[in-house]
Amino acid sequence: MSLPKTLAEDVARNLVMVARLIDEDPEEAYAYSRIALRLASRVAAVREAAGFAAYATQKYAEALAEFRAARRMTGSVELWPVMADCERGLGRPERAMAMAGEPEVQKLDKAGQVEMRLVAAGARRDMGQIDAAIVTLQSPELASNSIQPWTPRLRYAYADALLEAGREDEAREWFGKALEADKDGSTDASDRLAELDGVEFVDALGDDDEDETEDETVDAHEGAPGDAADQDERGDEPGKA
Repeated sequence: MSLPKTLAEDVARNLVMVARLIDEDPEEAYAYSRIALRLASRVAAVREAAGFAAYATQKYAEALAEFRAARRMTGSVELWPVMADCERGLGRPERAMAMAGEPEVQKLDKAGQVEMRLVAAGARRDMGQIDAAIVTLQSPELASNSIQPWTPRLRYAYADALLEAGREDEAREWFGKALEADKDGSTDASDRLAELDGVEFVDALGDDDEDETEDETVDAHEGAPGDAADQDERGDEPGKA
């Protein structure tokens, strides 16, 4: 759909803000998406952006409606996996599983098919079918040594499912493989590995503050050992993934 130049520029500015903010401030991105939607609700790109902004803020019913509208306008199957994930978000994993078996999946590119596999495995886990989730993730893409954009997330999902199934040694191996492939830090595989190894992270700044407080306490009480011991017992809280 063609828009008048001034209107098109206004819409474009709002869509740029959605893209810029959706990761760091999804609520703000959502607000910009609503403006764009009011200005040009018949533009597929606007409906898609509004869908992703709603999805990022866990407004799954709204996101699904926007994705469906965008799909009707374009006829593309590209949004099929995220639509299925919205069904999961709405507490309907069985619908997500049904979508995983639809012909639309065969029309997806490789990245889309991997994404659909991740969604299907998540739906299996939602339904308590952890072994089925593990089998769902076992694929040529998982076994491949080739590193693709989806590789870290696929390996991470597999490791996480293995861990839930109580297969800790295998989970550790696959978290390691996820970390090897994750050059951009898109997962917290390093933190998960540290947890499995029993490693605790400490706040270096917190240590300095505590040491200073301990020194002051010792000075004030002329080196009374009981107060210093009390300080030591408080320790540092472990880092959180």
